[in-house]
Order: sequence, then structure tokens, then C-alpha cells
Amino acid sequence: MPPKPAVTHTRSNTLPGDDMLLNGWGGTSPSLARVATPLNDADVGILIGSAPQRGAIARGLGRAYSDAAQNAGGMVLDMTALSGVRSIDIDAGMATVGAGTSIDDLMRWLVPRGWFVPVTPGTRFVTVGGAIASDIHGKNHHADGTFGEHVHSLTLRTGSGDVLTLTPDGTPEAFWATVGGMGLTGVIIDATFDLIPIETSLMSVDEERCRDLDQLMTRMVEGDQLYRYSVAWIDCLARGTSLGRGILGQGNHATLESLPKSKRSSPHHFNPTSAIVTPGFVPSGLVNGLTIRAFNELWFRKARHRHIGTQQSIGFFFHPLDLVDSWNRMYGRRGFVQYQFVVPDGSEEAVRVAVERLSGAGAASFLAVLKRFGPQNRGMLSFPTSGWTLALDIPVGNPELGRLLDRLDDVVLDAGGRVYLSKDSRTRPEHLEQMYSRLNEFREARTKLDPDGVITSDLSRRLGL
Repeated sequence: MPPKPAVTHTRSNTLPGDDMLLNGWGGTSPSLARVATPLNDADVGILIGSAPQRGAIARGLGRAYSDAAQNAGGMVLDMTALSGVRSIDIDAGMATVGAGTSIDDLMRWLVPRGWFVPVTPGTRFVTVGGAIASDIHGKNHHADGTFGEHVHSLTLRTGSGDVLTLTPDGTPEAFWATVGGMGLTGVIIDATFDLIPIETSLMSVDEERCRDLDQLMTRMVEGDQLYRYSVAWIDCLARGTSLGRGILGQGNHATLESLPKSKRSSPHHFNPTSAIVTPGFVPSGLVNGLTIRAFNELWFRKARHRHIGTQQSIGFFFHPLDLVDSWNRMYGRRGFVQYQFVVPDGSEEAVRVAVERLSGAGAASFLAVLKRFGPQNRGMLSFPTSGWTLALDIPVGNPELGRLLDRLDDVVLDAGGRVYLSKDSRTRPEHLEQMYSRLNEFREARTKLDPDGVITSDLSRRLGL
């Protein structure tokens, strides 16, 4: 499970909760807030009503990489107690769950019954409320879009205390401001969304080792119509003729017929566990150019040139990092920055330039992931748009890192792209309107829902959302 934030051993007699030092998954920019845990829907309203001048923000399992679920000097609502399946409509293939329900818990309930979540990110340890607030995407965006596109309705408690039922067609402005709205329109209480029927708990995966970025991107485009899920790992330290080399994995849910006879008696078996536990203390600097270069070489060589129809577990295919408990600790006390951008189709050169600059700077990232995106949805601040997205984990410590990422921002902006707010820790506010053309529309919708500005966060103050 993800590590819990540290408590600062202080308690107020006037406000509920405890003062806690919180940070994002990247371990940077901690801030102190009053953390309270609502135990039911009514508690959410009471806590919002008692929020201090600095307002309140909801928080799930803390997997936003930076300050989206932090609120320095204000209140943070730990939503994880508002969890559980509230109803399932098997005929319609829909579920209604509490916003604090994790994707992990949901999968453990659904997969053995022959159902799967519509979209999952690279970790199971996110809540449904967080999935909607960040409008998460997965390896199937080119086929199925974002999580928010599968939501039929959600219940929102606004900063004014109103309880609203939002739907994409009945209340489109408020709904699409909330989907991808970084939790800034109110606190999501529950949601109803689509499920995917599956015959087995295994994936049928085709894996290919690609010699360079051109081959990798070509093979990804060719597979758009053949595979529901697609993802590529890139060696960002490779140079020259090997620039952008990587491993492409494309897959679909395995059918019952494709399973060996020995596995057909329990086709939906699902019990993922962490195989490795990261030590409580890891010295800063362990993740560096030398260790990453060695890892990348081993990881690239481990894959065959091409292997068809490998059957992998859901956990291994979708959430390999969850096999390492608290893997973020590997970056040491200074933490790391995740930088993720998307550029439109036709802007492949921007991806190449980004990889070239990262390689040239020796930016150490053992997690560099390239995916394909399908069409943009109606979310005002939703991140994905048709094209290419590259995500990178980079250790903090290189004095040139800020300049490197600023230059990458310029490349992304010139290509008509944007960065992902759920992972951002350093984008300049003046770039935001260029990246998100509906930013002012979002601000107007947010003001209508929360005219007193009760719902706020470190992220919203930093970027002027």
C-alpha cells in the first residue's frame, strides 16, 4: 500500500482532524494541512462547512505526483473511508461506488466476477474520485478514452454545501468542469460508471523489441486498430542510431478458449501482491545515470525481438510498478519529478526532439513510457488529445533539470501540446492558457459552483486555476 503522510504531533481543539505534512508521490514540495476523515456523506458537508480560511480539498491515496491534493494552511479531506460498492447493474454493466473506493479494491471485487474497470492508470492505488478529478487515462485511450468518458453520473458536494447530481448531458458544464477539474469544483461523493466484461483475468500480449524511435512509433500506429491496449517503454539514455529504442507491448483481454485447459477451471483468478518491499530509507543519488543506464540495457535485452500471444496477469501487464511496494522511495529523500506531455498527431518530431534532449542531457529516467491517445473529450481541463504522450520520472538533484524541462515546455507548446496537471510540479502559470484553451471556461464554471472559493489546493494557487 502507498505510504501514509507523516503526522506533526499537533492537534487543534477547534477544528477536526490532525495537522499533517503531506506531499505528492514524487516526494517534493511538502506542505502542512489539517487532515480530517469523513466517515459518511454528511461528514463531508460538515467538514467543508468548518474549513479554515485557506479552504479545503479532497485527497485519495496520494498518487498525484505533486501538489494537487495538498492545501497548505487549510483542510484536506481524506476520502478513503467513503469506499465500497453501492450497487451493481449486471444487465447494464455499470457500478456505483463511493469516491474513496480504490481501483485495487474494485478490481478484487470485479475481476473474479468477470468484470473489469473501463480505464486503469499505471497503478491500482488510486481512488475513483481521484480517477475522475484527474480524468485518468490508460493503455487503452486510443480505443476507449478516459475514465470520465465512462461516467454516467456523479454526486458532488460543492463548497457552498450544495449536493448536486451531475451527468454529462443533463448538467454538461458542471460535469465536464469536474471531470479533469483536479478536485476544484467540489468533493466527489460517489459515481456510476461503465464496466468491461472479461472472459478471463489474463491478458494476451504481443511484445516487440524496437531498434529506434521511428520503428517504435510506426509499429504503435499500425496496432491502433488491432489492440485495445498499447504501451511502449523507451530507453531515454540511448543515442545515435539507437535513439528512442524500446519495448512495445500490445494486448487484449485473453479469451477463455485461449487459456490452457489447466487454467480454465478458474479463469478469473485474481490476487495481485507486491513482490518487493522498498526499504524505509534509500540514500539520495542511488537512482543516477550509471544505475539507470545499466537497468535500461538489461531491460531492453530481456525482451525477445518479437513474441506473440504471451499470457500475462492483469497485474503484470497494467501495474508492473505495483509489484514493488512504495517504489517511489527508490529516489531517496529528494524525490523525483514526473514530466508528462501530449502532442498532436503530426507532431512526432516533437517527441523525437524531447527524447534527443533527454538523451543528450543524460537525464536519468528508468520509467519513460510512450502511449497513443485517441480523440479529446469534453473535459475543460482533461489532459489527453489525439496524438502521442510521453511520461518520464526524473530524480531531483540535477541543477540543470529546471532549464531542461523549461526547454521541453517550449517544444510542447510549439507543437500545440500540453502537460498533465496531475503530474505537474513546475509549469509556469503563463503557459497554462496556451496548453488548455478552455481554462477560462473552467474558471467560470468553478466560480459558479463555488463562489466563495472554499475548494482550493496548492496546485490551484500555484497555477492560478
